[in-house]
Amino acid sequence: MQYIKIKDTIVEQIQSGLLAAGTKLPSERKLAESFKTTRVTLREALSLLEAEGVIFREDRRGWFIAERPIQLDLMSAYHIHTVAQAQGKSASTDVVVSKTVMANKEAAEKMALPPFSEIHHIERTHLVDGRPVMYAIHYVRADSTPSLLDHDISQDLSVIFANTFHLRFAQCTYGVASTSFDKEIAQALRATAGAPALLIARTHADIDGVVQEVVLEHWRHNAVALNVSAGF
Repeated sequence: MQYIKIKDTIVEQIQSGLLAAGTKLPSERKLAESFKTTRVTLREALSLLEAEGVIFREDRRGWFIAERPIQLDLMSAYHIHTVAQAQGKSASTDVVVSKTVMANKEAAEKMALPPFSEIHHIERTHLVDGRPVMYAIHYVRADSTPSLLDHDISQDLSVIFANTFHLRFAQCTYGVASTSFDKEIAQALRATAGAPALLIARTHADIDGVVQEVVLEHWRHNAVALNVSAGF
């Protein structure tokens, strides 16, 4: 099939070094002309490459060769700034939403909150080497961290929890699922709505087993690789 041949040709050019990570591919029109094919067939090849994490699309900018993914160890707590720096990358965080509100149904259920409880609702876009790769939604118990939003919440929240509120987590539970971006998150990550994504849901509990924070991380699926180690 022609779209398989197109896909294999692009992979070969990446493996040979002709197409380096971060390189922008020619427009779909030019690619279709180069391969002497239709835009429909070309898009089949590009969709396969995207699903395999080889390329990614930025809305209104086009297709790019994927960078080496961030390696996450789910056996330990992590913050994207620290992880990125340890792997020779740079990271930054943009705060999109920060407000104290009544807990919604999702937060109340995950945190076992009584009716009318308040939480801090924080949403942040995380960038690695200038590329937005993850959108995080945080729900934090407001009664345990009353002045949290007065701090610089673009930084590692766990440091603020520990230093300001003497709150340390004793347990972290992960849930990982394959999903797709909705319109709002896609826009924040310069992705397209419906593009493949990876959802990492984290719940952080204190030494008494009380869930203090819930984090929903929406990753570009080709920007992260998950590792879990276990002893026998």
